[in-house]
Amino acid sequence: MNIAVFSTKSYDQEYFEKYNADYDYNFSFYETALNPDTAKLSADCNVVCVFVNDVVNEETIKILSANGIELIALRCAGYNNVDLEAAEKEGIKVVRVPAYSPEAVAEHALALILTLNRKTHKAYNRVREGNFSLKNLIGFNLSNKTIGIIGTGKIGATFGKLLKGFGSKLIAYDIAENEELVAAGVEFLPLEEVFQQSDIISLHCPLNKHTKHIINKASIAKMKDGVMIINTSRGALIKTEDAIAGLKDRKIGYLGIDVYEQEENLFFEDHSEHIIQDDMILRLLSFPNVLITSHQAYFTKEAMDQITTITLNNIKSFETGSELENEVK
Repeated sequence: MNIAVFSTKSYDQEYFEKYNADYDYNFSFYETALNPDTAKLSADCNVVCVFVNDVVNEETIKILSANGIELIALRCAGYNNVDLEAAEKEGIKVVRVPAYSPEAVAEHALALILTLNRKTHKAYNRVREGNFSLKNLIGFNLSNKTIGIIGTGKIGATFGKLLKGFGSKLIAYDIAENEELVAAGVEFLPLEEVFQQSDIISLHCPLNKHTKHIINKASIAKMKDGVMIINTSRGALIKTEDAIAGLKDRKIGYLGIDVYEQEENLFFEDHSEHIIQDDMILRLLSFPNVLITSHQAYFTKEAMDQITTITLNNIKSFETGSELENEVK
């Protein structure tokens, strides 16, 4: 089985090579992202392995099909970057990693909350410069604060369990209530009420036509003054220009994001020696109450182990004609 792996970083190659002894696949690793211009690199392969910012649209899929690609293996949970209808039309199967270490992402969301609140990143830099002042470093207790969870799948549920330990009041919204969270005392409410009541809102829902820009001018207007918004899910859940307006008006008191609408042009690369052309990310970086990390919430040893092994097992199931447990249709 010949596999072309796109958007490869050193750690991706390290983990695939680490576990390949049990599979004996032939990998071609490419640092470049998959898109219509690079799809030709899949020639002589049976499978392409892609990540969150690869462009797997209709044009790309037609080239993959012409090259004999039979399987698109996503090494991530989200699949909004894949044209599923085009893949089905070309007879190409699509598989993903639906769940991997939900603790990794949930813990990172908590880290964003604590860092923004207690300003540990600013305190660290101050002390290194010999500044031991506490001025403007005041935070608030999480105890008794109302935290709204939007999306209560495995990651959202894990996040809820973590916050229970802080004595916070937890409310949530999802199209279906999570019975485990209900049993733990989490109150499920209509989305509008979650917006209205929450001191902190954490996004853990997938990106689709129903959730795109779920955080927008209208929803922000319903929120408490000084609300904290956390997004470790998908960038386009937040309409960036509306979030910037909310920050300027002080409606949004804190914003912590590990994902960004236009991240495919920025994240996972070193731009320190270049002039960043994205005006919205530069505007976000100018706010003292905004914390941005570059899609690292998933990035733990445990998660990388699971992502790699599940991806390889997905490919093995396809190779052997077994049921594709993690197929996306």
